[in-house]
Amino acid sequence: MSRPGDSLTTAMARLRLPLGLTWAGLLAERVARAFWPLLSLLAVVAGGVFLGLYEHASPVVFRFGTATLALAALALGLRGFVRLRWPRRAEAVARLDASLDGRPLAALGDAQAIGSGDAASAALWRAHQARMATRAAGARHVPPDLRLARFDPYGLRHIALLVLVIGLVFGSVWRAGTVAQLGPAGGSGAALAQGPAWEGWIEPPRHTGMPSLYLADQQDVIHAPVGSEVTLRFYGAEGALSLHETASGGDKDTESETGPEQSFEIAQDGVLRIDGPGGRGWQVEAVADTAPQVAVLDAEARTSFEGQMSQPFEARDDYGVTGGQAVIALDMERVARRHGLAAEPDPREPIRLDLPLPMMGDGAEFTETLIANLSQHPWAHLPVTLRMTVTDAIGQKGQSDPTEMTLPARRFFDPLAAAVIEQRRDLLWSRDNATRVAQVLRAISYEPTDGLFRSSGTYLQLRVILRRLEAMVAAGGPDEAERDEIAQALWDLGVLIEDGDVGDALERMRAAQERLSEAMKNGANEDEIARLMQELRDATQDYLRQKMQQAQREDENGGDQQSAENSMRMSQQDLQDMMDRIQELMEQGRFAEAQQALEEFQRMMENMQVTQGQRGSEGQQAMEGLSETLREQQGLSDQAFRDLQEQFNPDARSGQSQQNEGRSGGEGRGQSHDGQQGQGDGGARSGGEGADGREQAGEGEGGSLADRQEALRRELERQRGGLPQLGGEAGDAARESLERAERSMEGAEEALRNNDLAGALEDQADAMEALREGMRSMGEAMARNTNPGGPSDGRGDPGRAQADPLGREAGQGRHAGTQDSLLQGEDVYRRARDLLDEIRRRSGEGERPDIELDYLRRLLDRF
Repeated sequence: MSRPGDSLTTAMARLRLPLGLTWAGLLAERVARAFWPLLSLLAVVAGGVFLGLYEHASPVVFRFGTATLALAALALGLRGFVRLRWPRRAEAVARLDASLDGRPLAALGDAQAIGSGDAASAALWRAHQARMATRAAGARHVPPDLRLARFDPYGLRHIALLVLVIGLVFGSVWRAGTVAQLGPAGGSGAALAQGPAWEGWIEPPRHTGMPSLYLADQQDVIHAPVGSEVTLRFYGAEGALSLHETASGGDKDTESETGPEQSFEIAQDGVLRIDGPGGRGWQVEAVADTAPQVAVLDAEARTSFEGQMSQPFEARDDYGVTGGQAVIALDMERVARRHGLAAEPDPREPIRLDLPLPMMGDGAEFTETLIANLSQHPWAHLPVTLRMTVTDAIGQKGQSDPTEMTLPARRFFDPLAAAVIEQRRDLLWSRDNATRVAQVLRAISYEPTDGLFRSSGTYLQLRVILRRLEAMVAAGGPDEAERDEIAQALWDLGVLIEDGDVGDALERMRAAQERLSEAMKNGANEDEIARLMQELRDATQDYLRQKMQQAQREDENGGDQQSAENSMRMSQQDLQDMMDRIQELMEQGRFAEAQQALEEFQRMMENMQVTQGQRGSEGQQAMEGLSETLREQQGLSDQAFRDLQEQFNPDARSGQSQQNEGRSGGEGRGQSHDGQQGQGDGGARSGGEGADGREQAGEGEGGSLADRQEALRRELERQRGGLPQLGGEAGDAARESLERAERSMEGAEEALRNNDLAGALEDQADAMEALREGMRSMGEAMARNTNPGGPSDGRGDPGRAQADPLGREAGQGRHAGTQDSLLQGEDVYRRARDLLDEIRRRSGEGERPDIELDYLRRLLDRF
């Protein structure tokens, strides 16, 4: 029979580890409760030492504070030892037993009081002991309770911990080693605290962007830029410390260098030494500021079809480029001195263009693109030399190697336009060519053959220029102002002849084909071919619209359709495929095949007949009317934006800057949203009322923006009332979108009358978006009404699509976009790069309004 306590001894042997951990937890609790004030004080002292607070105290305050802290630490330590009670093993056993259900450890130490002679009672006791032993075997150590809130109700320990963390983060642990130098046992350190001391800084030039250097923290060798300012301050008795340095260009070691404050600039390698108690010495290595460098990347130069030059370059400097200029000079040795260039040229200054700099970064190394359009310069298409120069903050310059090039400019493919531009160049080359230019222009305009001048307007304009020039010649020759006036008139005439002002769609398409054919003969580049090909696509779209309107009129008059044998019916996709084939042949250099395909395309277009039912005619007229309204709303928005610019920059004339590509409402070179200067045609309106409405909405420059916005809103209201009956969800969505557009126009009108241009722009944008949504929904409803049994995806006839103000087709239903081949291959990246360069250039012009600069910066941050 086992004796009482044997089970307890066995259980305690198994619980040696949990019991030891519980005892250690008890000890930790009592140490924390007894010594937390001392630990908090030590944390505060350590944090102050790491932050170097003792360095700002006088020796008397330092000694008094040290003694006070030592006494406080001693008192708190004695308090802790008095309150500390060493935990006994029985206490650990009691805590561990209290954490178990039924206190099994106490039960294992009990003995059976009664019934020990009864077998049944003894068996029950043994079962009870076994159950308690099992519970004791699962014991785990009891974690200590380190909560001190009731001992520290004000949270002083948290404040102490915060001071320690701040010292570790913002201070230095190594400062603890310098405390002994300030105490009474510090030897020379005590003498230094009471005697001489020094401090010094090295301030690099501001343009370097380098931080200041604290001399006491520097190693034996200091690398500093040339021009750095060295400042030293000596404390204590005058003469105890002296300066010896050779980095400023001389060997200074005189009495004047013992003053309380010394300063000099680093100009060369040398020695910097402080002689005296606590002095130090350094070897100074001066880092020279090298001149900037720039290189022209002529292999990546591009010229757009409008003559805009994009000339990449790369520049670098050790501290950053601050400015630059490109100089373009005429290379007389490479000029072919014949015809109008045989005369001695009038003196002209080289072309000087400011180089663009990066908006972000330090400008130490970057690649940018110089963008300019020099098409109207007298040296256009003549051999020139390009040299770029960059400067840094101290005025050092770096030049690129001279690059020989032909001055990029717009090319003219129409023979008459090219001849006019050539005579303009000869006149600008030398005023002595005025007589010759007049003779050539008279020869060109004398009894012109049919087709030479596309319109009488261009012929009359040329004759007027000729008469003025001959009058100047008869008066002794034009002066500089008269010469420039004639040159500008010739340029406008050449552009008019090249771009054309053809009202007839077929004639415009033929003109585009002729220019494309002439470009193939003259070996045009890819950009020029792409531009002319796009012009042909636009002219073809206009011709198709006219053919559809003709078919509509024939349907309304009950006319019979021609037989299939005498007509050709082609989808717009077939035409696009043919034009894609022509462009592909030209890009491959197969110009003969491209010319043959172009002639075949022209014959097909002239023989084409387009038919369309009455329902489609009514719906198409409504779509065209809404497209015209959308374009006019875009024109009003552009004018409001330019007016907002002029509010912030009154000197900027809208549309007159060289870079302006604005649309209606300004005087820029862009196309008009409003057709013919906002007058609109009104011919595409249904019901006969469209003309009057469009006349009212298109008063152009004759009325205020608010009046024009009101007239456009009324026109939209009239169009909305005359919409064809379109059922279904798409028809309801179209009407709801047009109502929303009308409300936005009304808000824009009110904002314009209150001179709130920013608010008007926002309402106009909402109106345009609602118009686009209404046109998409209307196209989907028309497609469903036309083909109720077919798929309801809303795809209409692509040939009936009307282009939006951006030149994209509005499409039908969910089909929004264009079937024209978009930019492919490298053109995508070229166009994106051109746009990004233009945004960067405009964002660097500080005279622009803040609202526009903020918008440009948000574009740059995003892309």
